Amino acid sequence: MTITSPHNAKLKEIRALHRRRERDDRGRFLAEGEDLLAAADAAGWPAVHRLVAAGSGLEGEEVEPDLLGGISTLGSGTRVVGVFETAWSQPVGPLCVALWGVGDPGNVGTVIRSALAFGVDSVALGPDSADPFSPKAVRASMGALFQVPVARVTSLDELPGETLGLAARAGDELRGDGSGTPRTLVIGAERTGLGAEIEAACDRLAHIPIRSESLNAAMAATIALYEVTRRP
Repeated sequence: MTITSPHNAKLKEIRALHRRRERDDRGRFLAEGEDLLAAADAAGWPAVHRLVAAGSGLEGEEVEPDLLGGISTLGSGTRVVGVFETAWSQPVGPLCVALWGVGDPGNVGTVIRSALAFGVDSVALGPDSADPFSPKAVRASMGALFQVPVARVTSLDELPGETLGLAARAGDELRGDGSGTPRTLVIGAERTGLGAEIEAACDRLAHIPIRSESLNAAMAATIALYEVTRRP
């Protein structure tokens, strides 16, 4: 039966998930659009609810198209919205990326996307980092969230291998050595960086040589991953 009422419980849940800035109490998150849902299917991550526009021919519970567009950040023309259970993992190596104080969900999602591209084994979210399951982060990940394990940590001690902190001007120039040494790249926010305490706690520091003052976290992470994973 097609959902035709805006007061439907599933539609209300989706609206609530859009409004929440933090992870939902029930541990659920949204993914919108056919590409993200296809990525979830490919990863074997089942949807709790899968709502599709009536007449779209897609598999799922049908919703009147205007209603579906009204609850989607993608607007009219939305064909599918999924609700999923969150899944947190442990930080694992040999290659991990840890984000410390990266509060922009778009940056978090983009780092997860880059992590998939460069074969990272996990992404760890440290204190004051944005929720990787927020709608903006999920969209920015372009489906990579369904394939890259994400973890929450409170201390560098929880991270695998050598901790290599990216600093604006400190440490050696970042260069890949091709050794495959187990390590975690630790990346801070654009304005504040890692901070003196976290920099001091890292096993070593490195910097990306640039002419300007800074790079945003997602760009810095992508460049760093390219460098540490390339063969010399």
